[in-house]
Amino acid sequence: MSTVKSALAQKRDVLIHVRSGDKVVEALRQMHENRVRSVLVIDDDVLVGIVTQGDCAIKVLLPGLDAKQTPVGQVMTANPVTIKPDDPLEGCMAMMAKRGFRHLPVLNAGKVVGVISIGDVVKNIIRDLEHNVDDLMGFIMRDGPGG
Repeated sequence: MSTVKSALAQKRDVLIHVRSGDKVVEALRQMHENRVRSVLVIDDDVLVGIVTQGDCAIKVLLPGLDAKQTPVGQVMTANPVTIKPDDPLEGCMAMMAKRGFRHLPVLNAGKVVGVISIGDVVKNIIRDLEHNVDDLMGFIMRDGPGG
């Protein structure tokens, strides 16, 4: 069973984040430049929130606010649910599906060490399934009936 740590090991080692006082346009710039759909909000090395493209669209653009004037802290999801490196990916996937999350910040001893997306979870689970199939095929071809 794969863990969050194994999913993080497959990703770039860059932590993309903004501060709660930064303007929404900066969060969008970070998302665009890094080809991600969310950024963590970290103030003084403490995770205080997460902001997604959806947050920006629904909480800024729809009401007609100015992304160059609106602080991230006004539209972020404060105190987001977090996970730990040793958590199993299956549990993360279940939580994401049940609660409608697409991104989960990862904390280790209270320090942010990364973020995983539903795509990261699915890729890792598929990789594990492929390994299982390969192992089973090897067993059948080598040690199976008549082998």
